[in-house]
Amino acid sequence: MSGGVPQRSYRVRHLLRGPRPEAVPVLVARACALVGLLDIAAGVFPRFRHSRMHALAEVLPGSFGPFAAALSLSAGVLLLLLAHGLRRCKRRAWRAAVALLPFGALAQFTYRHSLVGAVISLALLAPLLRHRDQFRALPDPRSRWRALANFVLMGAGSLVLGLVIVSVHPKTLVGDPSLADRLTHVLYGLFGFEGPVDYQGTTSWTVAMSLGALGLLTAITTVYLAFRPEHPAARLTEEDETRLRALLEKHGGRDSLGHFALRRDKAVVFSPSGKAAVTYRVVSGVMLASGDPIGDVEAWPGAIERFMDEAKAHSWTPAVMGCSETGGEVWTRETGLDALELGDEAVVDVADFSLAGRAMRNVRQMVKRIERAGYETRVRRVRDLGDAELERIRRAADDWRGTDTERGFSMALGRIGDPTDGDCLIATAHRIEGAARSASGRAVVGDGRAADEPGPYGDLKAILHFVPWGTDGASLDLMRRDRSADPGMNELLIVAALQAAPKFGIARVSLNFAMFRSALARGEKIGAGPVLRAWRGLLVFLSRWFQIESLYKFNAKFRPRWEPRFVVYRASADLPRIGFAAMQAEGFVDLALPLPRILRRHRPAPRACAHAMAERDVRAA
Repeated sequence: MSGGVPQRSYRVRHLLRGPRPEAVPVLVARACALVGLLDIAAGVFPRFRHSRMHALAEVLPGSFGPFAAALSLSAGVLLLLLAHGLRRCKRRAWRAAVALLPFGALAQFTYRHSLVGAVISLALLAPLLRHRDQFRALPDPRSRWRALANFVLMGAGSLVLGLVIVSVHPKTLVGDPSLADRLTHVLYGLFGFEGPVDYQGTTSWTVAMSLGALGLLTAITTVYLAFRPEHPAARLTEEDETRLRALLEKHGGRDSLGHFALRRDKAVVFSPSGKAAVTYRVVSGVMLASGDPIGDVEAWPGAIERFMDEAKAHSWTPAVMGCSETGGEVWTRETGLDALELGDEAVVDVADFSLAGRAMRNVRQMVKRIERAGYETRVRRVRDLGDAELERIRRAADDWRGTDTERGFSMALGRIGDPTDGDCLIATAHRIEGAARSASGRAVVGDGRAADEPGPYGDLKAILHFVPWGTDGASLDLMRRDRSADPGMNELLIVAALQAAPKFGIARVSLNFAMFRSALARGEKIGAGPVLRAWRGLLVFLSRWFQIESLYKFNAKFRPRWEPRFVVYRASADLPRIGFAAMQAEGFVDLALPLPRILRRHRPAPRACAHAMAERDVRAA
């Protein structure tokens, strides 16, 4: 018995002390979401509005005299919108909640004489004020296309909710209006006009007020998002790019993805010493880094700490895509994050590469066949090409792109022929004038011209672009080919680049990244278990859209060595969100909507991160 008393006393003290400060944002967000749903239900369903459960739903303005349904409905929608920001510790969401809750408590006591509603409002307000230090997250990058997205989503939601509102009063409904009449009534009501549906008593006025409130809420939120100050996503500035290039000159040979850090749609944080850096992009609230940190390994922890500080300041979800085993070890050791093997990078050692032997027979035969069909290859540095040819290659690469969206993030530079990228390699395939007809025997190609006729880019038929990997390596950036060219252009150019590599002092070449390569390789072997075979079957099925198996088989043709790559994440629950953000960054999912001309404005100057601005202030002083 004596041992139970201290334990009971501890539980009482723990209950009085309340939740841990770091847990408050999640708890408050859930409470707001719950109350929001109850307020929406109270505003839509008349019987629920008079039940005892409505006392819980009156945390925010819900029932003030004749405007009860409309205000309760509006409050519920606003609470649901507010809950996400509170969960992410956003300062502006906290300010909105603190300003709204006292008003709700006062309104409940004044108009409804409801002490319970006022007490619940103040009870929810108390942890917000007590733990205000937990809500310090800065705004996310945002652009005005969100206004159009809000209009579409809120409009659709208001339409669905409006149909429910129109249909939940069967006892007072006059006649039996059709679905078209009800939909017309909702559309009219959202704009503040009376529709064809009629009710007995005051129900018609209540429905009209509710629909008008939904329409007004949609209009107000859209106007606010359209004309609020922009917070553009951070971009790589000229100064940042100069500092990164200096780090790559000293340490660029460590990671084959290092040069891709120079993408200009990434932001960067540097270590306090300036000897290391982490580049990233923010996508859907995920702070997504790729590859290993740039610079001296001993300075990596400082750059990683700055990265995590920036993620915490904005309440972003930190994640790293495609880091090496060494990078994964440093990330997990310094941050406490977890790592999961994502796939393997194919690396070919130039000295060991040869077309001889049975294993390379398919590649050797394909290359010989294409050469006999009248194709030749050229491998050159970007700085050795003339402006006219570079422009022709750029236009061809854009025209031959398979999708409207430029894909790539972790293993793509996003540009060709930039004057600052003179060390990049370009391998091109050309059809020799007057050569034999296509090896496949076709007389006419996809665009209607004869197979041996020059295309819009002359004799240019395929392009491979490589970025530097230190001083003795190259990483494949992109592969593009004319769709009228014979199959096997990519194999032809990779072989040509590998054979020409010694002339440029290149000893190793990184090819494509193969996701889940080990699972595909083990799953097709004799003796693979049912779970592994099922996993491989799922990957093969997904390969119809994401080229998982095809990339693995393409890379395997060149007998590479496989270097594992990892994804670093905070919690297993974050993996779906990280995966979706990675698909957006790589260009597989495009959520951008075109803005109306009236909402388009001049893009502000690139915004540096908080640490960069602090460093510049110190240097200026």
